Amino acid sequence: MALSPRLEVKQGLGLTLTPQLMQSIKLLQLSHLELSAFIDVEMLRNPLLEREDGGEPGDDAGPVEPAASPDVSEDTVSFSEREQSAESIAESYDTEVENVFPEQSGADRGDALSSYERNTAQGGEDAPDLEAYVASRPSLAEHVETQAAYLLDDPRDRVIARFLADELTDSGYLGVDPAEIAAQLGTSLEAVERVLALLQTLDPPGLFARDVRECLMLQLQDRDRFDPMMAKLLDHLDLVAAHDFTALCRVVGCDREDLADMLAELRTLEPRPGNGFAVGPVEAVVPDVFVRPGPDGAWQVELNTEVLPRLLVNRSYYTSVTRQTRDPAEKAFMSECLATATWLIKSLDQRAQTLLKVSAEIVKQQGGFLEQGVAHLRPMTLRMVADAIELHESTVSRVTANKYMMTPRGVFDMKYFFTTALASSSGEADHSAESVRHRIRQLIDAEAPDAILSDDTLAEVLVRETGVEIARRTVAKYREGMNIPSSVIRRRQKREITPAHQGAGPV
Repeated sequence: MALSPRLEVKQGLGLTLTPQLMQSIKLLQLSHLELSAFIDVEMLRNPLLEREDGGEPGDDAGPVEPAASPDVSEDTVSFSEREQSAESIAESYDTEVENVFPEQSGADRGDALSSYERNTAQGGEDAPDLEAYVASRPSLAEHVETQAAYLLDDPRDRVIARFLADELTDSGYLGVDPAEIAAQLGTSLEAVERVLALLQTLDPPGLFARDVRECLMLQLQDRDRFDPMMAKLLDHLDLVAAHDFTALCRVVGCDREDLADMLAELRTLEPRPGNGFAVGPVEAVVPDVFVRPGPDGAWQVELNTEVLPRLLVNRSYYTSVTRQTRDPAEKAFMSECLATATWLIKSLDQRAQTLLKVSAEIVKQQGGFLEQGVAHLRPMTLRMVADAIELHESTVSRVTANKYMMTPRGVFDMKYFFTTALASSSGEADHSAESVRHRIRQLIDAEAPDAILSDDTLAEVLVRETGVEIARRTVAKYREGMNIPSSVIRRRQKREITPAHQGAGPV
């Protein structure tokens, strides 16, 4: 059979994602911060986009009134009058102008005063923001360098100290072996160790430690509480973590009361001394949706308009440019910008409507949680919400990503309300995994020192109380996910530490 080229015509159905549709899908999963950054980039690309609050060049604000234009002579007269007002203020206090405005010299005093009065005279809109002058928190490296400058005189020691400070982790530990610093600087290990010993005396105590034991030791030495018994206790931190207090009493050589005092001393120490310093910007969680009880008893769902972008299409600018230009490329560019801007505004509106619709359905299905708490959180999946509002499951997943909801019980990630279901043996409604975790924590917090609940017992209690069918390994997985120790460790914590505070004798 000979091979030869030929043409064929076929008809079929397919889904093609246009760039505009892909952009709409991308906007759904962006948080309000990411969305704001995305819009800023689009406004730089598209000259027809502008924010509704104005402030952009070429906005459709109509002709500018002549009174709004700056007048040089008026500013000059105003400057002279305001400088005289500063003098009059000083005379009213019977003192010099420098005492009233100590931060300004004679040359720039009037200019600063006129600037301040000019801002306040304009209704306070351009007045200086006092929050902009709040002192920033120093970083850990800056804190160390400030103290090391007073502690070290030798320039070579300061170079070593700078290298050691650069190797500090965010927790305040030394993240490199001193031998590597010595090899990198071409100096002796003894010189690096000597500078390191001096840096370990800086505030807060515990900085430049190489492990947890050394960090705790430095803090105890600063308190003059590092004795031989405490040194033995720090040598066996593995037994402290395992709460094996009987073995600790034996290796340390103390009774249970002394051990309890030493453990109480350890609890006052900071294993991460560098955590109190700024390591980056801290951003507060801003809710995207507000849920409030309405006057009729129903829940009201509202979008946070403060984080919703407000964009407009400057059609006047588009008409002006297309009328004046004769270049086909410029007209094509402006037409493309108009179509892109129109589609973007439509996509933003669709995003807001979808977010509101999904949020309303979440509130509708989780009304028990809003009224009575975590114990009444219903099992809910993405498919349940998608089927109720006739959307695709992937759309619900995207619109709930990186979104937060403000409720009377606090601010929650919208993904928090989606939990798996645990079947009920009594035939009643299924229970959510989050409510089961909450009940496990309640049972463990309420257990008595002489009646520690094992994972098997917790599973039996849950079956007896709520009828939920849960296995022991599931209870263990939930318990470990909440960082709750096992029943063996909890028994040691509650049965062996408690008698120490009641005056128990030596072991």
